[in-house]
Amino acid sequence: MKFKSEFLNEIKERGFIYQDTDIINLDNLISKNKISGYIGFDITSDSLHVGSLIQLMLLHWLDFYGHKSICLIGGGTTLIGDPSGKDETRKILTKEEIDKNIGNIKQIFSRFINLNKDALIINNYDWLSKLNYIDFLREFGSKITLNRMLTFESVKSRLDREQPLTVLEFNYMLLQAYDFVYLNKNYNCILQMGGSDQWGNILSGVDLIRKINKKDAYGITSPLITNSDGSKMGKTASGAIWLNKNKISSLDFFQFWRNVNDNDVSKFLYLFTKLPINEIVKLSALKNQEINEAKKILAYEVTKIVRGKDDADEALEIANNTFNSKIIDERLPNISQKELDIKNENFSILDAIEKLNLVKSRSEIKRLIKSDGVKVNDQIYKNSSLSLKEYLGSKEIKISIGKKRIGILKIL
Repeated sequence: MKFKSEFLNEIKERGFIYQDTDIINLDNLISKNKISGYIGFDITSDSLHVGSLIQLMLLHWLDFYGHKSICLIGGGTTLIGDPSGKDETRKILTKEEIDKNIGNIKQIFSRFINLNKDALIINNYDWLSKLNYIDFLREFGSKITLNRMLTFESVKSRLDREQPLTVLEFNYMLLQAYDFVYLNKNYNCILQMGGSDQWGNILSGVDLIRKINKKDAYGITSPLITNSDGSKMGKTASGAIWLNKNKISSLDFFQFWRNVNDNDVSKFLYLFTKLPINEIVKLSALKNQEINEAKKILAYEVTKIVRGKDDADEALEIANNTFNSKIIDERLPNISQKELDIKNENFSILDAIEKLNLVKSRSEIKRLIKSDGVKVNDQIYKNSSLSLKEYLGSKEIKISIGKKRIGILKIL
């Protein structure tokens, strides 16, 4: 199906649309008018990770085609916790913790939307904190039934597993629906987008706007993005792949994309780059060894969007030096250690890997050594004593974890 709207055609062709409400009428409307649309982001950490990337790209394309993109920061709703897609109740953060997280996260939005033009960052704490609970229940509580909430997959799956779902979390759904009503009334926002786990909450908002504001509103969800093996995208043995630079280096971020499964390359090019569709079609046709070129392009393009061109150029150069030219690049993670310490075995390979921040736990390092996942100077490390004495002939010791992570130990 071909839409009249450039925005809808773009996101459909790239694979962003999973569910929608009355998309034909939405298409008719936005093909003739500029609209406002939003996506909400809970502030449970001091950085977003790649699991939020599909939502950020949706806002980017809305902004790109001249519509108003609104990033709704859940300063209020994060105080409660979203039950969607969760196995257990989230940890409740303090207001101070949430405000600190907001300060760290705001910077990432400017990479995707033009905050100097029409795009906005809004915090729902600004209105949710002023609600009178009795008045709120009188006006909105009767408009959404528990019967309907219980049919939402995010709720139903928790109850099916006999896992607790608190009244606090039920209120989250009501507050998110109210967010849409508020934005519709005060910002003429008619579109909410989000992940497929937000479908029930979006439907509640659309329904509430119809009942309270007497207007039409629309919703679009994107598919849950997993790796080809079914695992959750962005979760690795070494932890989450964060968007903020202070959480993970641009080289490690680049290498995450450079080493994705061959079967994921085409999907990720469509979703996470701004490359023209015809170029992606060509790259998607590459097979066997040639697909590595597509992976490099994917890694470069995503890093350029998230971290900027300078960081993408540097990450590409370091990766080429390290993995293609076998040059020890001084910009790799590195630490210095006295030769005496290594001779006395007071400083083991466990210490080196830990201080280089290549692996988070010592037990994981030991497991990797046993499974031949650690190399020293490009040779598999097999020393049961965990010593590094035998490598003292060189002033620099290269330590590799798999194909992705490399650090340099400098001997003083």
